[in-house]
Amino acid sequence: MTARTKVKQALETGKAGSTILVKGWARTVRNSKEVTFISLNDGSCLSGIQVVVEPDLANYEVITGIGTGSALAVTGLLQESPAAGQALELKAQQIEVVGGADQEYPMQKKRHTFEYLRTIAHLRVRSNTFGAVFRVRSALAQEVHRFFAERGFLYVHTPIITGNDCEGAGELFRVTTLDLAHPPLVDGAIDFSRDFFATATGLTVSGQLEGELFAQAFSDIYTFGPTFRAENSNTARHAAEFWMIEPEMAFADLADDADLAEAFFKRLCRFALDNCGEDMNFFNTQIDKGLIQRIEAVAQASFARMDYGEAIERLKKAPVSFQFPVEWGLDLQSEHERYLTEQVVGGPVFIINYPKDIKAFYMRQNDDGKTVAAMDLLVPKVGEIIGGSQREERLELLEQRMLETGIAPESLSWYLDTRRWGSTPHAGFGLGFERLIMYLTGMENIRDVIPFPRTPRHAEF
Repeated sequence: MTARTKVKQALETGKAGSTILVKGWARTVRNSKEVTFISLNDGSCLSGIQVVVEPDLANYEVITGIGTGSALAVTGLLQESPAAGQALELKAQQIEVVGGADQEYPMQKKRHTFEYLRTIAHLRVRSNTFGAVFRVRSALAQEVHRFFAERGFLYVHTPIITGNDCEGAGELFRVTTLDLAHPPLVDGAIDFSRDFFATATGLTVSGQLEGELFAQAFSDIYTFGPTFRAENSNTARHAAEFWMIEPEMAFADLADDADLAEAFFKRLCRFALDNCGEDMNFFNTQIDKGLIQRIEAVAQASFARMDYGEAIERLKKAPVSFQFPVEWGLDLQSEHERYLTEQVVGGPVFIINYPKDIKAFYMRQNDDGKTVAAMDLLVPKVGEIIGGSQREERLELLEQRMLETGIAPESLSWYLDTRRWGSTPHAGFGLGFERLIMYLTGMENIRDVIPFPRTPRHAEF
């Protein structure tokens, strides 16, 4: 019995004159009087292989009647193709219809909008665009692990269900087994002591706090897993469920943090260019012209570093008007970030030392009493892509900051313990994986780079 050959393998290393078996789905079926052409794709690469079916095939009449989307097993002879754009084609000797598809198959040969394709997310992956997106996503996920493994980082699976809110934003999805129609009450409030975990719990917004615990034993660690935000936002950059990459390093300061972030981001850019060529060329021609040139520039760049105070001064002097105000103490908006990276620096830039009042409680306070050792990496076209900080390792200052921000220190006693016993300067950052995929593919909506998007009022599939 002939072993199956993937289409990618057949096109890259196949030899004319060899007999192979390929299995996949018919993207197009073109019938003429003398011959039928089928474009067969199995997801292994962007290109399909052209199957040439002649009338002497035993079940030729059946094959000419198959619909787009049908699953086929084709045994045939590889031969040089006279058609432009492909070196090899497959002359069919035997075709088995594994699974038919009728005319109601919603992925007929025409251009579908991304909005429509989101409504059939279970089938959109058979299209060129989404095939390319998810091949790149898979390859990059594997490269993330290789990058950290090469540097001796420990991979930590941090909890998905948690009793803490890392960002202090209160945007958690509640996890409960209580009867929502008749919850137990104490003084008019829900009695979570009678819930499954005997406390109020939610889906995690970040693995950082737990990651810090592991960094205080293993020095260098990272998490890479799903995170959740119950934020009622319908922008193209927000999803309720997404994946985060979060390294944490003991005995490290903000400069070390930026060094790692720069090496990491450049590595992923280089990897996409060097190892996902066919798909990246597709994005460059069909989705975002100039994409490859922009990513190549980032991969080769030396990332600048600019203090938040200087950034504010540069923005104030900008010969353009911004929609949002520019003042020391206010957070930077996307329009400000893009101006800094695209117009002021002309490349990637870390903005460092933000006002403490606009940043999270765990960030290390600088000696000026006004700022914290925080950093955001800004890149052309999207603005912020990575956010991180040196963490506050001094117990008294951390407790004081928690009280200032309305967080009860006793609720995070386990977190504070690491500051009591063997505390070290440590730092880390977070990179939203979907934001990375958007940047490297040119896709402009986060819903189109995650397999099954979760957004307000949408949880299909």
